[in-house]
Amino acid sequence: MNKIRILIIGLTISFTAFSNGQTDSLKDLINIAIDVSPKLKMLEMKKLSASNRIEQNSNLPDRMLTLGFANLPVNSFSFTQEPMTGKVVGLSQAFPFPGKLSEQADVNRKDVDIVEQEILDAKNEIRKSVIKSYDELLYIREAISIANSSENLLNNIAEVVRTKYSVSTASQQNLLKVELEITNLNEKIEDLKSKESTQLAMLNALLLRPMETPIQTGEFPEVAYKTFTVEELIDSSKIHRPFLEGIQEAEQKEVLKQSLAKYDYYPNFNLALQYSFRDKIEITNTPLEDFFSVMVGISIPINYSGKVSSKVEETESMQKLYDEQYNMSLQVLRSSFGSSIAKLNSLKERIKLISEGSLIQATENLKTTLTSYQVGQVDFLNVIDAQNSLLTIENNLYRLKTDYLNEIAELEFLTGTEFLQEILK
Repeated sequence: MNKIRILIIGLTISFTAFSNGQTDSLKDLINIAIDVSPKLKMLEMKKLSASNRIEQNSNLPDRMLTLGFANLPVNSFSFTQEPMTGKVVGLSQAFPFPGKLSEQADVNRKDVDIVEQEILDAKNEIRKSVIKSYDELLYIREAISIANSSENLLNNIAEVVRTKYSVSTASQQNLLKVELEITNLNEKIEDLKSKESTQLAMLNALLLRPMETPIQTGEFPEVAYKTFTVEELIDSSKIHRPFLEGIQEAEQKEVLKQSLAKYDYYPNFNLALQYSFRDKIEITNTPLEDFFSVMVGISIPINYSGKVSSKVEETESMQKLYDEQYNMSLQVLRSSFGSSIAKLNSLKERIKLISEGSLIQATENLKTTLTSYQVGQVDFLNVIDAQNSLLTIENNLYRLKTDYLNEIAELEFLTGTEFLQEILK
């Protein structure tokens, strides 16, 4: 029985670990954040509202039913005194100029398209936020791992110092120094763990999950560096950035509104049907026939004080406004891309210098210093300096790599294009 329980528990743990591994991949975390985002749900409702307005504003107005009396004599208010007196029932329907309703529907559909671009841009922003938060969590955990390795190294050094101290070849000051370094490193690890908890809470907030929900990040990825140019990024933005597409959709809406406004130069129509019920004349006892009337009304469009032409001119101004907003956005993007490319190139060179130079040198220096210390050729302080130097260089390397990934995430958002798949090995 116990064996069965152990087997079940083991399978459950394995399944949970497998599930967590699947759920905690960066792609899955992005999908979860998008699925649960209140902002996206709000924008979806905004889109639905815009969609509902299409039918509201692109149909014929309600028919008008009229009931009344015609030619009722005031001396008697009798329906049987005069032949022209009758009870009237009428029905009328207003008709805008042909094509105006379909034009109105096209204008309203643009609102749906504009909100759709807002949704896509919001998804890209969520993706950027998740990636940056995930990268920071990766960096902190890598820093903790490096600090733990350094602590293990210091513990080994401490053993050497204690051994040398026991045979009077190392001073008590050296022993106190190494123990102080271990204490300082433990404080740093605790500080990093606090930052890890904070970053975990921030990432879980994007996922609408409890802040302590564990997230498995795996190893820090290797990066294949990519070369960018400002013009390539601008072209990608023009094609893929929803924000820019939204500006163009808004400009197109003003074009349609201009076309719609011009319909105010044309007349609208009204068709009215009336039926008059007449009673028999009381004096002559003469029955009367009912009347049926048909009337067509035509509005006379007069541009009083430029009320129509000013509406057309307003849409022209709005088109120019959105055109300039588009150009201004491209100008801002061009500046941002220039800064990002310079930063990426700098980060790439610094990462290369550390990976191929100072990291190797610091590692070898620590090994040599340890060996020399064990045989009494160098002072203990040299060992501590070498160890601290390696720790600092390793931390700097992963900080630079994280900054590089974060800058790529920013470029992804600004261009609406995914680059991470190309640069992650």
